[in-house]
Amino acid sequence: MTPNKPPSIDPRQVPVVQVDGHLPAVAASALAPQALRARFASPPVWQPELVAERKFLDRPPTHAAVLVPIVMRDAPTVLLTERPSHMSTHAGQIAFPGGKVDDTDANAVAAAQREAFEEVGLVPELVEVLGQLPIYTTGSAFLVTPVVALVQPGFVLQPNAQEVSDVFEVPLQFLMDPVNHRHHQLIWQGVQRHWLSMPYQDGAQERFIWGATAGMLRNFYRFLMA
Repeated sequence: MTPNKPPSIDPRQVPVVQVDGHLPAVAASALAPQALRARFASPPVWQPELVAERKFLDRPPTHAAVLVPIVMRDAPTVLLTERPSHMSTHAGQIAFPGGKVDDTDANAVAAAQREAFEEVGLVPELVEVLGQLPIYTTGSAFLVTPVVALVQPGFVLQPNAQEVSDVFEVPLQFLMDPVNHRHHQLIWQGVQRHWLSMPYQDGAQERFIWGATAGMLRNFYRFLMA
């Protein structure tokens, strides 16, 4: 029987079974804005590595979209949010700006841009959409379309406290280097579960990127390395 509550797991406490230091990092030159534009304009033949988590909520699937905002700094970064602890799903987790696709949204791109504006105040005028990655299905039954975009620096964010407790940036080169990709696994309710984490030390604070966010970043890595 599929449970109706998400698993109460502290992912930091689950053993690391593998670190992918044997895989090459994406070259810094491939992370520059023009190189990313060219990759999406003429994408390679490739397969995503992670497409679906084991289900842990018994409910109808819901379409969602997230913005993968790559800030065009001298060394590009990815803008991420931390969800408040009161959220009904994925509380306290690191996430991309995003959410459910509404009936009023023309498509996943429109949904991702709307959600990014509503959650953190990122105005569409500063966002250059490059393309989409394959749908990632979460264990909570969200069918998530990642929309990758370049973001002009100089923005002023206005986080919505009901949906976001913090906003921060992580170097894209860190996320695209598998030496920082850690595999975790455990058996929960008789089912083996596996996920990635990419913990980033942000000054004195550890940003524990894991689960769906790490899975979509891993697919982005595979896309860039194909």
